[in-house]
Amino acid sequence: MLVILSPSKTLDFNRIRNDVSSTLPLYLEEASLVAAELRRYNPKQLARFLNVSPKLADLNANRYSVWNTDAHSTEGKPAVLSYKGDVYQGLQAENFSDSELEFAQKHLRIISGLYGVLRPLDRILPYRIEMATPLKVGKSKNLYAFWTSKVTAHLEHVINETNAKTLVNLASEEYSKVVDSKESEVQIITPVFKDFKNGQYKVISFFAKKARGLMSGYIIRNGITNPEKLKLFSDDGYYFNDGLTKGNTWVFTRN
Repeated sequence: MLVILSPSKTLDFNRIRNDVSSTLPLYLEEASLVAAELRRYNPKQLARFLNVSPKLADLNANRYSVWNTDAHSTEGKPAVLSYKGDVYQGLQAENFSDSELEFAQKHLRIISGLYGVLRPLDRILPYRIEMATPLKVGKSKNLYAFWTSKVTAHLEHVINETNAKTLVNLASEEYSKVVDSKESEVQIITPVFKDFKNGQYKVISFFAKKARGLMSGYIIRNGITNPEKLKLFSDDGYYFNDGLTKGNTWVFTRN
């Protein structure tokens, strides 16, 4: 079983554990092409393009001006410990044991607009770019066109190599769209988390993001490789709702 997650916009490189081994991203050369395109934008242009404040635009313009592949070995930090958004608050990877990090390295992948696909312990540099950003890279009209074949091929390779058979999609729609599943024989299960509000079950973004992290952490801490065991997930009061579940879209609800 292989799990995919989205990255987060929020990064924290100040509180990184120094007791874990790390790896380099698999697609650094491709990432350098994306970074080179972003380097062409001045801060004012970058603010509009990334839809960020002038302060964030300045910060990221500076980041891309010095971004290089070699710096990942000396300055990069493990991805799963660097992301600090809602999903990663639920994941709580900073509390993983060595064996849990080892399991995550084999069974978890993070989809990224800059790096394509990351293993949890791949070293990254601070960046800001979303998969849906309409950035042209070479002959590719956008990041989906640039990354889809590479990301899909990698996931297929890992699934075949580990005999995983199931892909658990805990990424947002923006990032999971980069996976081309049309001709794949792999079972893709997409958990959806809903809260009861105003008389009906609804997806509430903040809670749903955190729940995707919680489920990822549940999988890693329990070493789960059988997707049926996901139905036992009960963190934060969620439970598997068979009545709302349709096909491989598994719905988890809480009141």
